[in-house]
Amino acid sequence: MNYSEITPYIEELAKKSCGNNNIKPEMYGQYDVKRGLRDANGFGVVTGLTEVSNVKSREVDGDGNVIQCPGELFYRGYNIKKLVKGFLKSGHPGFEETIYLLLFSKLPTKSELDEFKSVLSNYRSLPPSFVRDMILKAPGKDMMNMISRSVLALYAYDENPDDISVPNILRQCLQLIAQFPLLSVYGYHSYQHYHNNNSLFIRFPKPEYTTAENLLYILREDGKFTPLEAQLLDICLVLHAEHGGGNNSTFTTHVVTSSGTDTYSAISAALGSLKGPRHGGANVKVVRMFDDMKANVKDTKDRAQIEKYLRDLLDKKAFDNAGLIYGMGHAVYAVSDPRAEVLHSFAKSLSVEKGMEDEFVLYETVAELATQLIAEKRKMYKGVSPNVDFYSGLVYKMLGLPYELYTPLFACARIAGWSAHRIEEIQNAGKIIRPAYINVKQEQKYLPLEER
Repeated sequence: MNYSEITPYIEELAKKSCGNNNIKPEMYGQYDVKRGLRDANGFGVVTGLTEVSNVKSREVDGDGNVIQCPGELFYRGYNIKKLVKGFLKSGHPGFEETIYLLLFSKLPTKSELDEFKSVLSNYRSLPPSFVRDMILKAPGKDMMNMISRSVLALYAYDENPDDISVPNILRQCLQLIAQFPLLSVYGYHSYQHYHNNNSLFIRFPKPEYTTAENLLYILREDGKFTPLEAQLLDICLVLHAEHGGGNNSTFTTHVVTSSGTDTYSAISAALGSLKGPRHGGANVKVVRMFDDMKANVKDTKDRAQIEKYLRDLLDKKAFDNAGLIYGMGHAVYAVSDPRAEVLHSFAKSLSVEKGMEDEFVLYETVAELATQLIAEKRKMYKGVSPNVDFYSGLVYKMLGLPYELYTPLFACARIAGWSAHRIEEIQNAGKIIRPAYINVKQEQKYLPLEER
């Protein structure tokens, strides 16, 4: 049997399925249903309480008017910009410190951080024969699916997988945080070897290296990287580690956790959410869009030619014909995305080191023009600005990272936030999350088979 073949019979069934859908967009307003859990003004429907993080993009003045303001992101009450500035000033990487903060709601002392990093280092390995049996023997073409499959497989290697006490969940989460870079990079090497006929190499991580350093070390054939490369990847991990309970994958973590299921199932579900191009796959779209731009614009230093291409994007005449300029705009932020602002300054430094200043200037030009064009062509309740995907895609490209690893790198960071939210849900909920849907199909009369 050809499992990927769509037969004429399936085609006909699909037509029947599509033809039976009578739900129209205007019906959401008619029934006062918040489609996507957001109202017409972009406010999210409140579905829970959290202490893990907060996103701020609006203020309300004395008259009750909503005013868009520069975006801010807080991890456990700490402004993300100040966090980054703090660990850079101290001269140490920040991702491990950020994980500690998200999990334990406090910044670690030096001794606490050293001990925590040692724990992560000890967990930074996979069970015996796991790489051979789960990764190399069944190579896949999609890295996120491979990671998800590996996470579910790790359940079988856990002697206490179903215990949902906080200590056991914390132990499982710390192991997964440490293992995600290995699952991602080893899965990529397996894909390159079996599907693209490239030489296979599996390098074990170094205990003294940080998460960012080990990612570069085990990924690159020569294992080499510059301090700026490691620093910038570390910052990317910090910025992607968490983004409030309202994003799709974190909400998925809460929903699945509330059922009382095991950690591996909950994290696998979050991975499935993050894989989607509307969520974690967006930075890949940004880079591919720029590749298409450079292939179709004769002079990428000519603002008029760039503007024409961007107009074609919005008019569904270029790239994937979706009518989108990828990396522009965010569901919450309007004036600015604080993560994009942080990455912007460091991306400029890396472009100088890599001799890619022209590429950086092109991104800046697109950001400027796209902001104007989207505001001109779209009826929007808020402004639009570059989001974190816009510059993270550029950073990953300058780091020479393969496209296949862009979303897995997001997962390597976001597993920290998922873990914090899973623990919070276990501690505070006690009830399964069950959203309500309004049924708009009238009751039907049953007819016997011979009368249909």
